[in-house]
This record gives sequence, C-alpha cells and structure tokens, in this order.
Amino acid sequence: MSEQDTKDMTDAPKAPRRIDGRIVGYGVRKPGDEAAAVPGIKPDPSLAAVVQMDEMVERPQKLVGSTYKLKTPEHVSPHAMYITINDIVLNEGTEHELRRPFEVFINSKNLEQYQWIVALTLIMSAVFRKGGDVTFLVAELRSVFDPRGGYWNQGKYVPSIIAEIGNVIERHLIDIGMLTPDEPDEHQKRLIEAKKAELGGKAAAQADVEPAGGDEPWRATATLCAKCSHKAVVLLDNCQTCMNCGDSKCG
Repeated sequence: MSEQDTKDMTDAPKAPRRIDGRIVGYGVRKPGDEAAAVPGIKPDPSLAAVVQMDEMVERPQKLVGSTYKLKTPEHVSPHAMYITINDIVLNEGTEHELRRPFEVFINSKNLEQYQWIVALTLIMSAVFRKGGDVTFLVAELRSVFDPRGGYWNQGKYVPSIIAEIGNVIERHLIDIGMLTPDEPDEHQKRLIEAKKAELGGKAAAQADVEPAGGDEPWRATATLCAKCSHKAVVLLDNCQTCMNCGDSKCG
C-alpha cells in the first residue's frame, strides 16, 4: 500500500457511531468540559469559570438593590407603592461582569391589593432566578388591562397598575443594560422640537390665547399614541405623527 493510499484512508470521514441500546439520559456540553471536547477545537479556558444566571446560582449574603416609588392617582390607590429590585453581580471584577435581577419586592400601605402583590413578586422573582431573557416580563405586564379602565399618570396613559409595574421593570432593565431605550435619535429629536415650535406658533395664532396649565397649544387636538401611550399624536404634513416618540404612520 502506497503512502498516498494510507493518507486517503486517514483523511476519510469516520462512520457515525451506532447506538445499540435505549437512550435513558442525555447531557449538555459546556465550555471547558474535556470529556465533551470537539476534536480539533480547543476550548477557551477563560470561559470555563464564567458564571451564567440560572436557578443553580445561590443567593449571596449581599445584593445590590434599587427602589422605585410608584404613585398612582388618588382614585386608583391613595397610597404609593415602593418597588425594590435586587440584582446579583456575576463574575465581579472581570471582563464578563454582569448585573442581573434576582428578586423583587413591592410594599404598600394599601392592604386591599396584598394578595396579588405577594403572588406577583414571587412569580417575578422565580423568573429572574431562572436566568435567560427575562425582558418578556415587560410586555406581559403591559398587556394587562383594568376592567374598570386605565388612568393618566404624568401625561402617559396607563391601562392598569400591573402595566405601570411593567414600566418600572423596563426602567430598571434599561439601567442595568439588559434593554436599550427605544428613543428617537438626535436627528429625530431636533426634527420633533422644530415641529413642536411650528405647531405651537400656528395654534397660538389661531386661538390667540395660551392654554391653561401651561401645556403646548397643539396638545388640545392631539390623540393617544399607540406606541408610547402619550397624548401627542397630531396631523403633521398630512401624516399622523407622535410629538413624543416620533412614531409616524408614514414611516
């Protein structure tokens, strides 16, 4: 047998292994697992010690927390809610350092809502400890509507208290870097400000009086934005455009 024939046999693809018995279990290959190493690929030793968020991560003695005050209108709840979200810091002091939500607590003097508040905090804390992409909680909480109707809070329409808790969760996830704020870019901001001034001048000229409360004159005819829930949609250049987030039906 020639040397070329020997080389061809060596380079030939190996036949797949045959499974003769029943499969009774399985395992997941992890970085740094020598037994499951792929031939020809060297595992990165720096990734072996990287800790990812999952239910196996134990709660440390100290967590970093942030508390948010949630004040609703008096007819919704006379007492404010205080939402505390505690984060765990993974791989502290390394290039893989991450801050991830670990548990949440909600306190209020209003005991009428005590049961569902406790249930909600337990469920959200369990989801946080599972790890992975927990940002879906924001959309799920925002999709809850109060059968008695929503309310306006600081110029924004809120369909329910649960939805407003979702807004607080979103703010926190943005602060720790898990979400990116959905805001108009600098060019859009300049364009919106210019259009606000233009609309304000037209409305003032027509009404010849400043509206009560110091609001912009164009807000009197504005409608609710489906994207940011602010009453800021006006007809601009024959197109419905939001003066808060820049959303436009014409793209």
